[in-house]
Amino acid sequence: MAVSKPEQIARHISQQIKSGVLARGEKLPSIRNYAKLYGYAKNTVITAFEMLTASGYIEPQHGRGFFVTGGKARRNEDEALSINRAMDTIWLMRQQLIKDPKHQHPGDGFPPKDWLMDMRLDKFHRQVVRTGVTTLFRYGTRYGYEPLREQLVRRLAGYGIASTMKQIVTTHGANEALDLVIRHQVIPGEPVLVDEPGYYPLFGKLRLYGADVIGIPRLADGPDLEALEQALRKHKARFFFTQSCGHNPTGTDLSAEKAERILALAREHDMLIIENDALADFKSSSAIKLSALDQLRRTIYIGSFSKSISASLRIGFLACDPPLADSLADLKMLLHVSNSEYSERAVEVILREGNFLRHVQRLQEQAGEATEQAVKTLHALGAEVFGTPREGLYLWARFPGSPDSLALARELLAHDMMIAPGAFFYVDSHHKTPWCRYNVAEVIKPSFSDTLHTYLAAQRDG
Repeated sequence: MAVSKPEQIARHISQQIKSGVLARGEKLPSIRNYAKLYGYAKNTVITAFEMLTASGYIEPQHGRGFFVTGGKARRNEDEALSINRAMDTIWLMRQQLIKDPKHQHPGDGFPPKDWLMDMRLDKFHRQVVRTGVTTLFRYGTRYGYEPLREQLVRRLAGYGIASTMKQIVTTHGANEALDLVIRHQVIPGEPVLVDEPGYYPLFGKLRLYGADVIGIPRLADGPDLEALEQALRKHKARFFFTQSCGHNPTGTDLSAEKAERILALAREHDMLIIENDALADFKSSSAIKLSALDQLRRTIYIGSFSKSISASLRIGFLACDPPLADSLADLKMLLHVSNSEYSERAVEVILREGNFLRHVQRLQEQAGEATEQAVKTLHALGAEVFGTPREGLYLWARFPGSPDSLALARELLAHDMMIAPGAFFYVDSHHKTPWCRYNVAEVIKPSFSDTLHTYLAAQRDG
């Protein structure tokens, strides 16, 4: 098999590191200088350095360049140490962005690439630039590309959420939408309610702005209502960040009965609900959404196309009442001026094309089939699965004899498997829990069962 130039460069440098020619801690030439010195294209060197980083031979240091770390043995040692310290939010986010091909990644947060290949962006490029090409040299608008927002109004209507274009602001994915709401609404030191276990980057954002983060236990059919009511009475919290369907990390959905009660509590306690629905495309449109029941009176709806189209486009959106949307659009303009209009145009073209609906149907079918198979796989391995999700990306499961997810993660790392320990998804990341998040598409791979069989058999024999 032919070896690419980036692979040749990566092999050459890794051999120098293994032989000691390049010592641990030594700084490599800059990408620009390396390319100039050896006559390579800059992008070729970038790819090679990314390979070396993923393999643990080198690491980037912000503003300083790339430094030798020593290879796989050193990387495993460092990763095990990080896990032992409960690996903070940033650590796990880094792991989601770097996938070492030598590792299995059942804790991955993304769908497999083959689920998204019919949304290849090159198929839509010509349509994106065909009209209004001159506007691509300018910033976009603060609310976002108008034709895209028109499509989003129709999309929300399909979920039963009535909206106007003045209620929709496009964002750099769901994470920027969360960030805008937090910056605009949350006062440092005030209590904010979140799902627990829940979306761990949200916890980091809230802490960054000084919020007092309070977890509401997530049950198989939604938040623990008794705990939610007690927290509202005790803390007088004004905000509750939650995921109604396809919940990350448990994969579970909110029941209709609980949804009505949550909205009643919101009215009673003057609480605003921020509903993160970033995985909507993997769920049936009939799935319960608080924003559909409330019609954006006490809810902010957040959506994204990062998981269903492409994370590289970084297109999400929020929908809320018009005055708040206006203020959030201003804040977005202050922070980022605007989104990438090219990316927004690309998503608009994709949504306008009829094949996106077919793509979503396939996604839901693939997610449903993978979920069913993954549940069977985990059960066959002796694991307990939390709830009974019908389709989605994630399952929440625990293995008997493994009471500490962090210890399990450390042990599986020795088998070249990276899981997502449940502790990360708690407000206190030192929380001891046997539960872990599993990506259904990764669980159904034969290598997952093979590795777990080997590990569990060794545990029994030991």
